Amino acid sequence: MTQYKTVADVMTAAPIVVEVPGSRADAINIMVRNGLTGLPVIRSSDGALVGVVSRRDVFRNSEEDQLSLVMKRGCMTISPDAPVEEAARTFSTHRIHRLPVVQNGKLIGIVTPTDLLKIVKDMRTDMTAEDVIRIKCVTAWEKDPLSYTIPAMRISDVSALPVLDDQGRFTGILTDRDLFSDQNVDAETLKQLGIEDVGNMAGARNVLPLFYSATDKFRGDDRKVEDVMIRNPYSCFKKTNLSEVAKVMLANDYGQVPVHGNKDEILGMIYDVDVLCAITGSK
Repeated sequence: MTQYKTVADVMTAAPIVVEVPGSRADAINIMVRNGLTGLPVIRSSDGALVGVVSRRDVFRNSEEDQLSLVMKRGCMTISPDAPVEEAARTFSTHRIHRLPVVQNGKLIGIVTPTDLLKIVKDMRTDMTAEDVIRIKCVTAWEKDPLSYTIPAMRISDVSALPVLDDQGRFTGILTDRDLFSDQNVDAETLKQLGIEDVGNMAGARNVLPLFYSATDKFRGDDRKVEDVMIRNPYSCFKKTNLSEVAKVMLANDYGQVPVHGNKDEILGMIYDVDVLCAITGSK
């Protein structure tokens, strides 16, 4: 089925972008307003693609304000005529989450793992969740203080952790979005980030947790993981077909899903980019 599809069939045309010269605040504002986690970066003088910037890039060097110094240069791109298998292979191999689509040197679209999950959900595949567990899983203990867990997530460069109890049983999941509550918004924070309008709280939740983490605002937080984690979250059985996993991810806006075994023990996590192996057929 997928051999007849090209990137042009699934991409988002005329994507939202941020321009250089520009500032970190420009990127943050566009992400917040549009509920995005990353953007292509183009040169204002001629519209040429010069890189991409994600919410994580913005806060890896939180003291830097120039967008050109926080974005990723030399980003991978893809042609609109490329088969979707090529896009899926690029995502799963390099574990990236956005591929600018370029034609004749100009940005004409963007494709993300979510675009390709829509193909997987309608596929007939023999591949299951256990086939695509590909990276080691970092876990948290439900009694861990957030003052420890937040920097641990930052060091491990993960956005979600399965949570275990005293007996090693899976009891919840903690994502970086769970670290932030709407009550945390204050004028000083918005000023520091250069956010002009926080009307889109869903968009704000994409960036504010990383700000609190990067600036050590969590140090005085005496909460524990169990106070903010999502209890009894969805997890898939190791033999769950990848098309079913894709359906769940799309329906719930999940970027990752814990995988359990015969005794409900956690075997690992699979991510949206892993599920795309159903398209390439590679494990």
